[in-house]
Amino acid sequence: MHLARATWTEVADLETDLAVVPVGSTEQHGPHAPLGTDFLAAEAVAEAGVEAFDGDVVLAPTIPLGVAEEHRHFPGTMWLSPDTFRAVVRESVASLASHGFDRVVLVNGHGGNVDALREASGTITRHDDAYAVSFTWFENVGDHASEMGHGGPLETALVRHCHPDLVREARLEEAREGAAERWGEWVSHTNLAHDSAAFTANGVVGDPTAGSAARGAELLELAAAALARLLEAVSERDVSRPDRR
Repeated sequence: MHLARATWTEVADLETDLAVVPVGSTEQHGPHAPLGTDFLAAEAVAEAGVEAFDGDVVLAPTIPLGVAEEHRHFPGTMWLSPDTFRAVVRESVASLASHGFDRVVLVNGHGGNVDALREASGTITRHDDAYAVSFTWFENVGDHASEMGHGGPLETALVRHCHPDLVREARLEEAREGAAERWGEWVSHTNLAHDSAAFTANGVVGDPTAGSAARGAELLELAAAALARLLEAVSERDVSRPDRR
């Protein structure tokens, strides 16, 4: 059930304790892909995963802002501090838990959110009246994951499949030519670049022309299947807190 589309009386009749919250970002994705790429991807995977799962799930509204200050040099990018982001996630889960939806999977579409979501999930599970875990879609697409960049082949493919009208096809070659080959500038396993503008001229990492709509369909299927497996595990898990040793 889409929470935002339901009435409160319909929500009151639900018997599930399982909820999914898509989480993304509003940030630059090169000259060809929309600023909403990350949250649009999270929404698409969340919806497909919920559909693939054999059980009832509440699909909460998307959190469209994330930890994205590294893209601040590109117009249109919005961001939250890690502390604010974690608080938004924690309080969103707390509100769901207050209605009985106290097993929550956070479906993430932005690399900058990964650490903060892991921390927030741990805090929620240890200290709040809920159990939470985070799931990042592009970590769950098999061998494709090695090609994850930024506005590169994977994200371009998924948006081409789910929202083809939002990809500026005429700018793909421009996006490819101005792209960096990898994220950051690395020496001794240390990234010297704090901001994306330090190593990519147009915000792109990877070759977006390698992201076809057909590949996007495959990515969505893989990520949705992985999410459905996770939902099954969360729905069956004993989430009582371990005793102190």
